[in-house]
This record gives sequence, C-alpha cells and structure tokens, in this order.
Amino acid sequence: MGKALITVLSDVSGTPDVTEPPTTDAATAPDREALLVGYGPQEGSGRRRRRPGVAPTNQPTASTPVQAPAVAPEAAPAPATERTAAKPPVRKLAKDLGVDITVVTPTGPGATVTRDDVRRAAEAEFVAAEPPKLGTPETAAETRIPIRGVRKHTAAAMVASAFTAPHVTEFMTVDVTATMRLRDTVAARREFRELRVTPLLFVARAPLLALRNTPEANASWDEPAQEIVLKHYVNLGIAAATGRGLIVPNIKHADRMSLRELAEALAALTSTARDGRTTPQSMMGGTITITNVGVFGLDTGTPILNPGEAAILAVGAIRRTPWVVTDASGTETIEPRWVTQLALSFDHRLVDGQQGSQLLADLGAFLHDPGLAML
Repeated sequence: MGKALITVLSDVSGTPDVTEPPTTDAATAPDREALLVGYGPQEGSGRRRRRPGVAPTNQPTASTPVQAPAVAPEAAPAPATERTAAKPPVRKLAKDLGVDITVVTPTGPGATVTRDDVRRAAEAEFVAAEPPKLGTPETAAETRIPIRGVRKHTAAAMVASAFTAPHVTEFMTVDVTATMRLRDTVAARREFRELRVTPLLFVARAPLLALRNTPEANASWDEPAQEIVLKHYVNLGIAAATGRGLIVPNIKHADRMSLRELAEALAALTSTARDGRTTPQSMMGGTITITNVGVFGLDTGTPILNPGEAAILAVGAIRRTPWVVTDASGTETIEPRWVTQLALSFDHRLVDGQQGSQLLADLGAFLHDPGLAML
C-alpha cells in the first residue's frame, strides 16, 4: 500500500543572604581564637566552654605574633551570558523545528536571528541526520545512537503530545469491498493511468468528507490564550517512516483538491519522503493525520496524536475475510470480503465521545460505501 507510512514537545532560584562575622582585632580580644573566615566554631555554636585558668595551646602570647585572619580572594565576576537576539515568533519557530537558537548563525540587522536563519539551520540538521550504522554481534556488544535531528525532535513531540493531550482511541472493523472495486475502476481511467492508485487515496479522501460533519476534530488547543482554534482548511498529514526517523509531512489544503490532485500530492509526498528530501516546512501546520500500519501486515494500533492536532487515524491491513453479508431481501450469507480495521485517537479536550464516535462512524461509512460521498 505504498511506502511505509507510520504513525507523527522555570525554575526560580534564590540566593541566600550571607552575613559575614564581625571583624575582631585579635590583640584586643586575647581570649578569642584567630579563625579563618568560614571555618571553625562561631559564637553561639554550642561549643563547650574552656575551664577557667587553662589557656588553649594556640592562644597568642606576647612572644607570638598575631596573624591576621586569612581572607578568601575575591571571586572574579562571572561572565555575562549573551542572549541570542531574536523576535518571539522566530524563537517559537525554532522550538517547533527542534532547532537550538543559540547556535544559529544570525544574518539579520544587528546580528539578529531571522526566520530564514532558523529554517536553514533546520534543513541542515535534517539533511545531516543520516541513518545510524548499527553494529553487529560480531563487531560490538551494543550500539549507541546519538539522539539528534529528526529523531530528537520526534521524541520530544511525542512525549509532549502523550502527556499533554488526553487521548481517547476507538476502533471499528469495516467491509471495504466497495472501495476496492472503486480503486480498480479509478485506476483504469485515462486520467489516472500514469498514477499509482492505492487504497490509501480513498482512505485519505474519507476524513476530508467526514470532517464536514465533525469540524471539532479539525482544531487545535491554544493553552496560553485558553481558546479552541477551529481550522477552516485541512492540511492532511501522512506519517512516514524513513531512514532518518518518523516524519509527518502534510498536504496543504487537501480539502480543496480533486481526487486526481490528491493522488498526485500523495505520490509526491511519498517519493519525497523516500528520497530524504522532505523539508521542515512541509511538516508544519498539519490539522489531522493518517498513519498506515497495514503495510506491515498489522491490523490496528493506538496512534499518538501529532502535536497541535485533534485527531489521528490508523488504518490496518486490508485482508480477505469471511463476512456476513445481508442482501436486499434480508438473507444472510457468508462471503469473502475485503476488510480492514480503523483506529481513531482524538484529543478529549477538543472532541468529546459523541463527536469522536460520529467521526469514526462517518469514516467507516464512506469506506464501506464510497457512493455516500455523492450525498
């Protein structure tokens, strides 16, 4: 079913007040010990008093010169930490792309970091993240893989999503025989002959239609503003496993595309991901994601939301399965049918149980009977 596509984040420290002990001239206080600053007993320390008439062994005498208390050398002031000059939107872009803004070379006025500087740094880091070379039992007992680039950003994003958005996952088994027949019909048409028409094309089309009934699933949660942001466009993410790690590029404004345009966009996205040419910009701004675990022969899974999105759909393998079919007269027969499983995870802050269930039911209905799209 195409290339492997899978599914894709202050402390306050106080300085304690330091009170230096009062300076005492040893010559005027013969019964006090000459102490190094910060060392030895202090007044009120609870030390047992000396017996009267017994002088301590280190008590200065007339023949013993009094030594001034040693004073610790003054500590050199700590060098001031230079703050990278960048506007807040640029800093947010760097955070979203997983770029350390302190190492970005600034080219803006007054040595400020610009958006283009951050994008160039992200692309350089993305290209440099070559697939790891794993050791073998003959050459190494274990292999350590540096966490950086795409893998580092993906890990941070997944942890942030898993522990920020309250996930709910629902499952549905669907007879998609009619969709498989439609795929054969579409692939035979002249305008699609040079394109590879896969079931993923129709799976991708389904949420574009189903979201019209459940727009709440095409939204994001703005925590600082305490607002839900409904998107009036659909940037459809397709999770892809590459040699550099998991990436989720998205098709911009997929809801405005014809079936052929969507097929072309899917082909371009898959080819670009396979060749390692996916840009950071193409992975930003997604609104809903599809992850195809069926290419591995898996039936289903519980996908983790791509950060900033309200829903993600996992599609399992499409298999020939015995299925109870009811004809127009109500007669039931068992027939081999093309069947798959759908798993929909959604953010329960944005989508309640009724809305999530409605979205999954609509997705299943469109794939069971693609003719419903005409309605």
